[in-house]
Amino acid sequence: MYLCLGPQMSGKTLLLKCLQHKEIDEATHTVPTNGTNMFTIRNDNGHFEVVIRELGGVVAPIWKHYFLRVRKIIYVVDTSNLCQISAAGVLLYSLLVEPRLQHVKIALVLAKMDLSYRQMRNEALLMLQLTRLCKEITQKITVIQTSAMTGEGLEELRQWIFDPETVRAAIAANL
Repeated sequence: MYLCLGPQMSGKTLLLKCLQHKEIDEATHTVPTNGTNMFTIRNDNGHFEVVIRELGGVVAPIWKHYFLRVRKIIYVVDTSNLCQISAAGVLLYSLLVEPRLQHVKIALVLAKMDLSYRQMRNEALLMLQLTRLCKEITQKITVIQTSAMTGEGLEELRQWIFDPETVRAAIAANL
């Protein structure tokens, strides 16, 4: 199973809708997820799909109840909101110390890059203390900058979701 996690209003739902190739424009809006949403994402040729469960930021205290058999986590941080980055770091740290998540792959998605200034990526990574953190954890973290509005980073995230190793493992599990 794949999970999409992050603080409230970080852009999880919009990001997943974009990965489903839904039409997004400036009139598109989402409402905060107060529970869970399921999204089916297909690879580029349409022959393989994954189901991603999005858990709302408001239900962060119960995220741990969804950690069984998780392979990958998409962790979304709103880079246009400096106050949220610190809160996002606390939630991220709680995931990284969870024993059931010691071998998952994590995509740290720096969302809303179209609303951020050029150096925001570096500041977000400094605030999250990612360099130090990566030396102390067992998980592999991939940093991906995205914008649901401009499409920046969506293809890179799609490639991370459907990397060959993951596809082979999923096919083998279904045989």
